[in-house]
Amino acid sequence: MVRRLLPSDWFAGSMGPGANARPRGELPVQRRTFLAAGAAATVLPGVAGAQVGNPVLAKWTGPHGGVAAFDKVRVADFRPAIEAAIAEHDREITAILADKRPPNFANTLAPLERSGRALDRATTVYGVFSGTLSTPEFRDVEKELDPKLSAHYDAVNQNPALYERVKAVYATRQTAGLTPEQQRLAWFYWKTFDRAGAGLAPAARARVVAINQQLSTLFNRFNENLLADEETFSEVTTAQMAGLPPSVVDAAKASAVERKLSAAGAIVNTRSSVEPYLSYATDRASRERIWRKFVNRGDNGGAHDNNAIIRDILKLRVERARLKGFATHAHWRLDDAMAKTPEAAMALMEKVWGPAVQRVHEEVADMQAIANREGARITIEPWDYRFYAEKVRAAKYDLDLNEARPYMQLEKMREAMFWTAGQLHGLTFAQVHDIPVHHPDVRTWEVRNGAGAQVGVWYFDPFARGGKRSGAWMNQYRSQEKFEGPIVAVVSNNCNFVEGAAGQPVLISWDDATTLFHEFGHAVHGMLSAVNYPSLSGTAVQRDYVEFPSQLNEHWLPTRQVLNRFALHYQTGRPIPTALVDKIKKAEKFNQGFDTVEFLASALIDMKLHLAGDVTIDPDAFERTELAKLNMPREIVMRHRTPQFGHVFSSDGYSAGYYSYLWADVLTADCAEAFGAAPGGFFDKATADRLRRTILSRGNSIEPAQQFRDFRGRDPDPAALMRKRGFPV
Repeated sequence: MVRRLLPSDWFAGSMGPGANARPRGELPVQRRTFLAAGAAATVLPGVAGAQVGNPVLAKWTGPHGGVAAFDKVRVADFRPAIEAAIAEHDREITAILADKRPPNFANTLAPLERSGRALDRATTVYGVFSGTLSTPEFRDVEKELDPKLSAHYDAVNQNPALYERVKAVYATRQTAGLTPEQQRLAWFYWKTFDRAGAGLAPAARARVVAINQQLSTLFNRFNENLLADEETFSEVTTAQMAGLPPSVVDAAKASAVERKLSAAGAIVNTRSSVEPYLSYATDRASRERIWRKFVNRGDNGGAHDNNAIIRDILKLRVERARLKGFATHAHWRLDDAMAKTPEAAMALMEKVWGPAVQRVHEEVADMQAIANREGARITIEPWDYRFYAEKVRAAKYDLDLNEARPYMQLEKMREAMFWTAGQLHGLTFAQVHDIPVHHPDVRTWEVRNGAGAQVGVWYFDPFARGGKRSGAWMNQYRSQEKFEGPIVAVVSNNCNFVEGAAGQPVLISWDDATTLFHEFGHAVHGMLSAVNYPSLSGTAVQRDYVEFPSQLNEHWLPTRQVLNRFALHYQTGRPIPTALVDKIKKAEKFNQGFDTVEFLASALIDMKLHLAGDVTIDPDAFERTELAKLNMPREIVMRHRTPQFGHVFSSDGYSAGYYSYLWADVLTADCAEAFGAAPGGFFDKATADRLRRTILSRGNSIEPAQQFRDFRGRDPDPAALMRKRGFPV
């Protein structure tokens, strides 16, 4: 059965990278996918015979534990495949309900874990196309299938007879001789069905189903509008590219050529293109023009404006929450999170907000002083912040992060991630060429542990292209399990770098390299899982816990062991100078005001929107009013303004949950201090073994707070977060 936090989470989106103190990308909600190895691609006997040979439905077979036949899939395959898989899943659920014996683990939860495997495979491939190959033809199919999938998952999760069976197993879990993991699975299913509204009266259940279908359509429209705005671009002249690093200039030129423009360059309206421009371009008027285009995605009126969609989503969410007995959508969402309540999440955010805003005022004063000394005759504006931050960095720390770029070769950073995972966890990576992929850019590796046993397959999709959503993310194509035999994880990391000139290495920023390590942390979390049941496997944990292992993985990039081996100049092959590394380390807490406020503004608005109740909200007006109440510094905008906030409005995935990155960073900071205090530092073997044993291998088989206590010996200390960011404790 698919792991469902709620039906609409199934098609959660995936968003963009960030910097040290802010989220680097979304981990989409995991669809638990099953497959069995075999000699040839076949379709389960129960699936509609007319679909025999449909590659979307086919069992994942062949080498490396079995993989999807991505190379055979066509858009026309999705509609019949998913309809047939839904029908098969319905038959499996009917068979569970037909069992007249008293409900127990063997006749209820075990078959639920086995059910839906054809649908899992189909929706995994469907999700990959949605995120990375979204053509107009595919979007037409999405508009039809998303509501059908939502309705199907509701029909399962809200089935009252199935809920009664699950509830009966849950009630006797401690006296029925179940293992601890089986008891956790019983809790998981009970919680999932209960939160979906299976215990509601028929009329209320029917209304929840209708709301979920409406939401699925609205999510699709929001995402389509955002993607349309992100596919636009700004033309720039050679003069307007002054100050940009050569690799960024090359990328802008390549974007212009790709679009058959006569302009010297093009800055695509995505974060990975815009932020480097804002950081280094000396032409202030062009910075403003490109900044305004970027921050107004989804907010320009016309066909692609998202404000009315957001208003409707918010009203439907609060209605659904109240039908389920919760005061607001935020209370419902956090009922199954580490934070437990919106009040707890708000308390953490408010604790950090004040010191972060004060730091922003200090940062702006430093910038304004430089602008004044240079005779710029300006007042620092949002489109100046990144540009002048680099000047302050150079003045205070004698550091221009652009100096690091020639040492940040994409392929070397990938090798660095592999090496780090090997040193910490004994993992080895061997590139393989016999795995079908969905695009020529995608490459694959087989992953083994220190004992030589395969633990996963890793897909790498690094480059931007039309139809691929922006940012960086990890996907779990298949979860590890032991229930149906030893089945290894299949995961992917996805980025949006721009390919350089032929034969030239792709050079990335320090921040991009950190993003790579972050997303790879999600992948390692998925591949090191060692649980029995796929619903509890890998990254299938609470939203405000899942970012903890990935944020922790960022800490290995700046270690000397990594940089000396892999941060090599693309022309000379020499390692990054020790003096430059020392400057980077010395400046670790630089710009934390900006990083924290930019993120927290989005997180606070997200929570406030979902605590507002059933009032009709004008998203733009609400954003302005609430930010004014927070005394938002005028020189910064939210990292994700409301009309482009895909984390929150392209699915239910991070709705009332964007705070999760901050919550997880409390755990991250505390855990990092444990490594820092260990005899071997961040490569201390005993500490890494303990991390793998208590956290990375556990999935959701043990309550997350207990996992952290098992690692640290106590609950997390929020003061570690303040120390990490350089704020007063």
